[in-house]
Amino acid sequence: MDWNITQNFSSNIVFGILLLAMIIYWVNLSLFRGNKNLIQLGKLSAILANIILFFILCSRWIIAGYFPLSNLYESLLFLTWTLLTIYLYLEFKTKSKVLGAILLPIALLINGFANLTLSADMQKSSPLVPALQSNWLMMHVSMMMLSYATLIIGSLLCILFLVLSKLQEVDLQLIDESTSLVFYNNIFDYYEAKVFLEGNKESTETTLLVEEDIQEIAFLKLLKSLDNWSYRIIGLGFPFLTIGIIAGGVWANEAWGSYWSWDPKETWALITWLVFATYLHSRITKGWEGKKTAILGGLGFFVIWICYLGVNFLGKGLHSYGWLS
Repeated sequence: MDWNITQNFSSNIVFGILLLAMIIYWVNLSLFRGNKNLIQLGKLSAILANIILFFILCSRWIIAGYFPLSNLYESLLFLTWTLLTIYLYLEFKTKSKVLGAILLPIALLINGFANLTLSADMQKSSPLVPALQSNWLMMHVSMMMLSYATLIIGSLLCILFLVLSKLQEVDLQLIDESTSLVFYNNIFDYYEAKVFLEGNKESTETTLLVEEDIQEIAFLKLLKSLDNWSYRIIGLGFPFLTIGIIAGGVWANEAWGSYWSWDPKETWALITWLVFATYLHSRITKGWEGKKTAILGGLGFFVIWICYLGVNFLGKGLHSYGWLS
């Protein structure tokens, strides 16, 4: 069997596994108290998809003889693998039942676009053009893709914050900073507390008051967790983006004789850097949190996709190698 066909078949298996995992997380999220067996099955499915993607990338690296980030298809696979890796780490650290439900659909869409939309010719490994035959390929592109994956996750948490808060100002100072190190899940915390209250009723009026308080506190804890973790994740992704841009400048000087050419890709990379630099500056020096910074982070989600895919689909610029047939 042709190796490209084998890899394509493996990628389609990954798509099926991710679809199953997403459905499991959504079903589990719709259950009031969740189901531990469903959670474990969803997590194992995501791990299996991640392992298969890892072997696909490694096999392309071995067969082609260069780091598998030379065209759109390979970069999409690498982005999916990076997203899944970071998500699995975050789920391990936070024990969250929410992260998988919002991150797996993004990984599924990226993988589906790579396997179901791109032509067979675009999915094949091909010899590197002269400009890409450099040791900077791995450094620059891997750092950029790692930053995209990390910043996408942080931005998604910002968007989730805005959706849950309904774009309203929320006083997060009411929640102790230490509690936000655990990723609270509002719907699960609330219903578990409700079951406890129903088993320990003293008076209907008192129970209703306490129940409302528990719901409000659980909701604020969830928003505080989203705000805190989005800040931490974006703070991690920003240095990756900075290193990637610097490495790209050095590589550009080696390949084209100029560190910066105001290529569309370079321009949007700078815009992306400025958006997240503004986000971090507003948090660190201005002390902003909640709605204001979530809007900046949510804006970054769309800017990343314009930088990553939008400018390349124009078919113009120095960064179009291997992206469009």
